[in-house]
Amino acid sequence: MDERSFREANLADADPCFAIETAAYEGDEAATHTKISKRIATYPEGFLILEVDGEVVGFINSGCAYEVEMSDEDFKELIGHDPGAPNVVIKSVVVDPMVQGRGHSRALMDEFVRHMRRMDKSTIHLMCKEHHVPLYEKLGYSYLRPSASDHGGMTWHEMSLKL
Repeated sequence: MDERSFREANLADADPCFAIETAAYEGDEAATHTKISKRIATYPEGFLILEVDGEVVGFINSGCAYEVEMSDEDFKELIGHDPGAPNVVIKSVVVDPMVQGRGHSRALMDEFVRHMRRMDKSTIHLMCKEHHVPLYEKLGYSYLRPSASDHGGMTWHEMSLKL
């Protein structure tokens, strides 16, 4: 069995996270290296790394807001992010395609929820593609609405989890 561990990100994680992000996401959907680095530098507490056998294989990054507007493109740059705000907005949930199908995504999501509860957050919000809606529902998220966002030229759906 693979040995999993979780930790907050540091700037040295930008390169492996960018490699995983570009391998896992389609086209313009992937965050740039600059955005990933900025997210790590701005809010490492909300950037959870999954390592398997000492190698970075996945991550979740997020920001916090008092008022959640999922289609706000500025928020992807963490404009308006307030680490003290009660609502968490996930920007990416990514596991290296080479190790998918081994339960890593579920473990990463479960640890992220525990981490946010320890930080005394109230809700977690995310956007996903339609085929991921059932997965997030199994994890306890509620479907909210189709999103106004057309990030990456795709259709997105908004979901949330009360902590």
